Order: sequence, then structure tokens, then C-alpha cells
Amino acid sequence: MTRQPRPLRIGNASGFYGDRFDAMREMLTGGELDILTGDYLAELTMLILGRDRLKDPGAGYARTFLRQLEECLGLARERGVRIVANAGGLNPAGLADAVRQLADRLGLPVRVAHVEGDDLTAANPGSLAAHAYLGGFGIAACLREGADVVVTGRVTDAALVTGPAAAHFGWGPGDHDRLAGAVVAGHVLECGTQATGGNYAFFHEAAKSGADLRRPGFPLAELHEDGSCVITKHPGTGGFVDVGTVTAQLLYETAGARYAGPDVTARLDTVRLTQDGPDRVRIEGVRGEAPPPTLKVGVNRLGGFRNEVAFVLTGLDIEAKADLVREQLTDALAKSPPAEVRWDLVRTDRPDAPSEEMASALLRLVVRDPSQEAVGRALSGAAIELALASYPGFHVPAPPGKGSPYGVFEDVYVPQGDVDHVAVLHDGRRIPVPPAHDTVVLDEVPEPPLPQPLSHGSTTRAPLGLVAGARSGDKGGNANVGVWVRSDDAWRWLAHELTVDRFRQLIPESGPLKVTRHPLPHLRALNFVVEGILGEGVAAQHRFDPQAKALGEWLRSRHLDIPEILL
Repeated sequence: MTRQPRPLRIGNASGFYGDRFDAMREMLTGGELDILTGDYLAELTMLILGRDRLKDPGAGYARTFLRQLEECLGLARERGVRIVANAGGLNPAGLADAVRQLADRLGLPVRVAHVEGDDLTAANPGSLAAHAYLGGFGIAACLREGADVVVTGRVTDAALVTGPAAAHFGWGPGDHDRLAGAVVAGHVLECGTQATGGNYAFFHEAAKSGADLRRPGFPLAELHEDGSCVITKHPGTGGFVDVGTVTAQLLYETAGARYAGPDVTARLDTVRLTQDGPDRVRIEGVRGEAPPPTLKVGVNRLGGFRNEVAFVLTGLDIEAKADLVREQLTDALAKSPPAEVRWDLVRTDRPDAPSEEMASALLRLVVRDPSQEAVGRALSGAAIELALASYPGFHVPAPPGKGSPYGVFEDVYVPQGDVDHVAVLHDGRRIPVPPAHDTVVLDEVPEPPLPQPLSHGSTTRAPLGLVAGARSGDKGGNANVGVWVRSDDAWRWLAHELTVDRFRQLIPESGPLKVTRHPLPHLRALNFVVEGILGEGVAAQHRFDPQAKALGEWLRSRHLDIPEILL
């Protein structure tokens, strides 16, 4: 009988640049691990690091990671845990050198490697940062050659798991099902505590059941050679892991059944989840396909300057007060109006309110223009001059500033062979990582058969969130809203009730936009993609919730007719 390799225990200690500083130490001391990963990059982070690099060419990486290592590098070495992080950002070579200097200062014999080749800024004139999303085989090459610490630039979030898994189990590019299982595990881990009860739709139920949500522990995956895994957390840490928390994270920032990456396309419609004990969820059955022939490139540019001011409108005649100040500012800016002007009246006021704040609404003005002057001094002067000449009760929480730069994000695609993916080892050797030789152009998956509609009697007008969870997020200018339920009967109702038309009714601002619905029956879930709702991406601050983090919660709060047997 062939002995199966032992499971690989991969933990996560960061879901974004700025996440809990102590998480690295918590994960290293809380239980057994083989690999500790950290995800520090997002679309907005790349823009921030790009602006840092303009000021200092030696910058461009997540400095927090270095400070964490100063406390924890010796601990990781002592416990035999290898560290893999994308904290290199725009300058992985610079971060690798900084880690080596830190190790020398601490007297630790640590082999540090890095992955490069993602930077395509020079090939995208006018961009501040343009980086291809690399896969995990550069990380795997570093680990196979004995690296203790691997830092990368822009890789896919899941690559932080597929790379170590490929190195540990000896997987090759053709092991699509196994790689797909690792991609799914990586996607669950990448956002840290979102898999252990953080930002969870049914948090109040969990709290009533005894889960401590004040400080959720970070997740880990026990990954097996066949690509299956168990998602769990260290004993005694806060939060909880169940099918619901894992489902929520699986739906986060995804689209259809095909979840494409540079190593493999994972089929989310094949994922099967089962509760495997307290704080343990087994993921199995994941199928994989050859990756697409192109790589995604995230391109960040400076889009111009923006400014905003909020006017507080209190008491009676809210609409008339808003109309007056709109007209006054439009006239004042008429000689040189900003390129883009957006007004939003937020009716937070209540009639006969017991406090002044509860009697007030906010009128927000956001302006954008290529010129800082057009959104800075011109706006601030016009707004302040209204202080004694506008609606009764005129005041603002803060005056507008001088205007700040904003970024725009777009994704473009290049052939895999156009990117020089390289693993740079601790001894200076450079190992080229070939592009995927077996690729398939992405195509839509035919819509799966839906269950029979639920036969039910009377209904009650109630919030969708009484029966359904949701999680939403951003991908460039698009937003996704994943909606799931926890019983077969609820799925039979949801699958037929929450159509694209119903979604548009519940989320009116999606009305003029393209909305696509993707059913995922094994997860009892529907995933909606709303194209263009976020404008030019999070850095452009297009809407009140620029990353669509709460779009799902808004949907859950909307009322519709729900069968009473589900309530």
C-alpha cells in the first residue's frame, strides 16, 4: 500500500495591509503549522504602494510585514514554519533584501527567496502600477529549493496556498483537480477572519450560541494530497467555523461557476461542504480545468483630483433646502465647473425627532476634475461663502479641503507567455517558471437545473435576511453579491424568487446596469455580478460604499413576500 503524504497545515495571518498586527504571533504560537501565509495586497493597496514608490524608489512593499517578522522570525524558525507572503507588493526584491538584513541583525540563518516578473508598468504607459497576477509555481520553486521565507509581488491570493501545496505534494501543472482544491482552500483563507465569523451575516445567531466574535481567530487549512481540505482554526481562539462561514467566503468577490486563475480554473459549482466536527468544515469534490491562455493585469492610474463636502439639513423642508444649496453652488461654480459633479441627498432625518442629529439629513457633493484647482480652492471658497447666505440652519461637519488625487483601476489581459515569471533563490539563482502549456479559453457554464419550486401556503412581507445570508465585494468597477440559504426548502424558494428582475427591484441603482445571475446549487447559493456599479474602481470613490462591502446587507434588509414555513 502506498503511504499517503501527511496533510499540509497552512494558516493565514493577514487578509489585507493593516490587518491585526499580532496575528502572526498568534498563529505561530496557537498550534501546529507548516506554512504561514499573509495576504497584504488589494487593488487599492497597489495604488497606495505606487504612490509610495513615487516618493521613494526603494519603497513599494508592506512595511508592516517587516515589523511583524522582527517579532516572529525567530519563532517561526524555532517551530519549523515557513512563511509565504505577497507583502513584496511593487518591490519584492527590495523586501527580500530587507528581510535578509533583518535576519542578519537577529542572528538567524534564514534563507529568503522572492518571486518577480509581475511588473508590467513599463509596458503600460501612463500607469502608476501595472502588475500581472502570477500563479503559485514560482512560490513552489522557491520552497523546493529550501526557502524559509518567500515574498512575492502581485500573485493571485490563492497562489499563496497553491504554491506551498504543489511543492509539498509534488503536483505539476496538469494536476488540475488537486490544484483547484488548493485554489478553493486559498480563497477561503485569503481574507483571514472572514472565514471564522468575521463580517458574517448571521453573527447574532452565532453569538447567542456561545461563539466569541469579539476577536475571531485566523483560519487554517489541513490540505490533503488529493486536493481536499478541512478548514479550521487553532483551539481556543475566538470566532467559529461552520458551513455558513465557509460558504460566505467562497462567494466573496467571485462571479460564475468558473473561477479562473493562472494555474487552473476551479469549478465552484463542484464544491461540496460538510461539517466535520466543531470548527471544522470539509471541502471536497472540487474539479479543475486548464487555466485560460491569458493573465489578468491590474492597471492603476491617477485619474485626477476629487473633493467633497456634506451639508447638514435639519428639521423641516429638507428637499427645499437641498434644492436651494444645489442651485447656489451650481451658480457659483458656473464659470469653471468641475468635470464631474455628483449630489446625493441621504435622508437620515426623522419627523418630530428627539435629538437634533436624528432630525438631520446630509446632502453630499462630490466633484472630480483633472485640475486640483477646479475641485479645491474654487469649491471650498464657493461653499464657505454660503455660510450666512443659504438655508436656515446652514452648517457642514467639516469644510472641503484642497482636493486629493484619486486613482482608477482597470484590468487588461496579456498572453501567459508575455510575462517573465521568475523564482529568485536565496543564493541568487534564478529559476524561470514556464507559462501553462495546457490552456482553455474561458466559456460560460450552462445554467444548472434548478430544484422544483417550493409549494407553500401563505406568505409574510419580511426582510430577505431572515432566511438568506449574503456577502458582497468589489472587482474593479464591478460588484458581486453572493446570496445563500441554509436549507433545501429555502433553496427551492430562493432559486425561483430571486431572479435578475427581482434583484433589480430590490437594488434600484442596478436598474440601468448589466446584472448576471450565477446559480451554485451545491452551495444553495446565487451569485450576482453588477457591472459598472463601482465606476472606475474603489480608488475612484464612485459611490457611498465604494467597495460594495455592504451591498449584500442592503439586499438582505429589503422586504419581499416570504413563505411563512421558512420563517
